[in-house]
Amino acid sequence: MTSTASPVPGPARLTSTVVRLKLSLLRNGLRQSGGRRAAFIASAVVTLLFAALQLLGLIALRGHAHAASLVVLLTAVLGLGWAVMPLFFPSGDETLDPTRLVMLPLRPRPLVRALLAASLVGIGPLFTLLLLLGSVISVAHGTAACVVAVAAVVLALLVCVALARAVAAANIRLLTSRKGRDLAVLSGLVVAVGAQVVNFGAQRLGSSGLAQLDPVYDVVRWVPPASAIGAVHSVSEGAYGVAVAQVALTVAALALLVAAWARSLTRLMTAPDGSTLPAAESGTRERDTSSGLTRLLPAGRTGTVMERSLRYVWRDPKTKAAWVTSLAIGLIVPVFNALQGTGSIYFACFAAGMLGIQMYNQFGQDTSAFWMVAMTISSSRDAYAELRARALALLLITLPYATLVTVLTTAMLGDWSRLPEALGLSLALLGAMLATGAWTSARFPYSIPQEGYKNVAPGQTGLAWIAIFGGMLSAALLCAPVIALTIWLNVSADGDAWAWLLLPVGTVYGAGVTLLGLRLAAPRTAARLPEILAAVSKG
Repeated sequence: MTSTASPVPGPARLTSTVVRLKLSLLRNGLRQSGGRRAAFIASAVVTLLFAALQLLGLIALRGHAHAASLVVLLTAVLGLGWAVMPLFFPSGDETLDPTRLVMLPLRPRPLVRALLAASLVGIGPLFTLLLLLGSVISVAHGTAACVVAVAAVVLALLVCVALARAVAAANIRLLTSRKGRDLAVLSGLVVAVGAQVVNFGAQRLGSSGLAQLDPVYDVVRWVPPASAIGAVHSVSEGAYGVAVAQVALTVAALALLVAAWARSLTRLMTAPDGSTLPAAESGTRERDTSSGLTRLLPAGRTGTVMERSLRYVWRDPKTKAAWVTSLAIGLIVPVFNALQGTGSIYFACFAAGMLGIQMYNQFGQDTSAFWMVAMTISSSRDAYAELRARALALLLITLPYATLVTVLTTAMLGDWSRLPEALGLSLALLGAMLATGAWTSARFPYSIPQEGYKNVAPGQTGLAWIAIFGGMLSAALLCAPVIALTIWLNVSADGDAWAWLLLPVGTVYGAGVTLLGLRLAAPRTAARLPEILAAVSKG
């Protein structure tokens, strides 16, 4: 009796199968919806246009005395980007999760080759290839350098994709857990900070030239994958021994990454998944709800609501994403402008404005669970206590953070005499944002979907725009008296002697406006509980 079992596919056949699987995943993903297809095409066009412009710019650097310093550093930044991509964008490539293949009879080494080939399919590898191609063109001079350049591009690209795969395989248990999804929230922070760093670096290079990169080049040219591009420049200068060492270092780094990746695959394919065991054990333990910082909160309804709001900030992915973005942008804008020499002390108010936005749509983060909150509100007094507690929870974070950003900006600008007026104006703006946020939360609530990337449920986009931008405009109008007083003191002859009054004035004004806004929003909240519940339950 002959066996009819199909043989295990060979390495070449396995590689082609995995590559076709990657292409099928891309094609099927685009078929899900027209919006997703349009977004992919638009992002691909923008990315390729940017890569083409970078390619032309790098080619234009050919013959520049310090071109090698720039392209070697650029390659190192590319490698760093590939290393952190799986940590902050774990869902960007479905083939990054090798546990989906755990039930198939595949050995690690053929699987490594197949997944490495599949990693070369996509917009990211094409973008990297174009930048690497422009880098070697700018530094390759002579036949020998051109030959080495071909190998350098291949080696650098393979190191980048192998680095991403090794990092993903080593951390796949984390990336597929709730903590891993929470880690992806920090992608907005990484992108925002990275964009500002690149902008700041570009301005510095434009003003002082590429020569200041030479000390960095001396170090980075020995760090893979940048060492591969450094080898091309070494050959162009006739330093063949240095080039051989740099190429050998790149090959060794690629071999180590592949070996680490194979070891991680072996462990994933053979070891049981115990990622849920610690959670199950910890779930059986009794937790003391009165421990930690919760003991410092007020008793009664106020402390309970504050604790619930703070838990949303810490645990809810959408709420955490909004807070991380606001904290990052609120710090980046004033600090980076101060570093660039174009900053102003009043840019520190940006932190108060960004954090004050978190008061808007307070009930939307509750989603359909708002019915439990609604059951505890029977009068305007209960609604006022609810809104006041939510505002206090927000102030626990925003008040010290806005003060820190203001002091830090003042220190970087060295304008300590204007610290009281900047801090007073910032606190007045924060109070106005809390007041208008409480009112718009009751008047224009909208749902925040728990799944997907959208922060507004379909059909409620208009409500979100009205709530946020209408509230911000109203907050600016509420701050008009403090703004007018600030302007008057700055143009007055003896205004500097009285500028310190803006701190107590702004503090008292912000507190008064906040209390007034909460008082006005409480009756509307108590009267519109069914409408609020219906609006926030659509996501």
